[in-house]
Amino acid sequence: MRLLIQKVIEAKVLVSDEIVGEIDKGLLIFQGVEDFDDDDDINWLVNKVLNLRVFNDLNNVMNLSVKDVDGKVLVVSQFTLMASIKKGNRPSYMKASGQEHAKLMYEKFITELNFSLGKPIESGVFRAEMKVKLINDGPITIWMDSKNKQ
Repeated sequence: MRLLIQKVIEAKVLVSDEIVGEIDKGLLIFQGVEDFDDDDDINWLVNKVLNLRVFNDLNNVMNLSVKDVDGKVLVVSQFTLMASIKKGNRPSYMKASGQEHAKLMYEKFITELNFSLGKPIESGVFRAEMKVKLINDGPITIWMDSKNKQ
């Protein structure tokens, strides 16, 4: 499972010009799933995401997590995170999971984040054509891959 995490001042996702998920200060997370992803991947990523120290403390040092600052989380499914451009210039999505498994992992990831953070998680709509608007803070953008543990 791959995540692209952005620290944001605000973010929202729209489907057919309707806002379906919206946050102020927090983390915008794009999630890509492959067939071999399971609950262990979800658990590892949830722990890493919620303890990721990317928010400034009183000394202006990135020392606080989204939990520490009472931040919010918005999760958007994005199969293109699994793209490979090893051959040619057209991305291959062979590593991206089929929709049944990907949807299950997407929903489980959101449920685990919700449980561990103790507050509702905003989200996009699985398989929908979405528009994402955000104001990146920093900018801070971090890539996580549960298979490489990085």
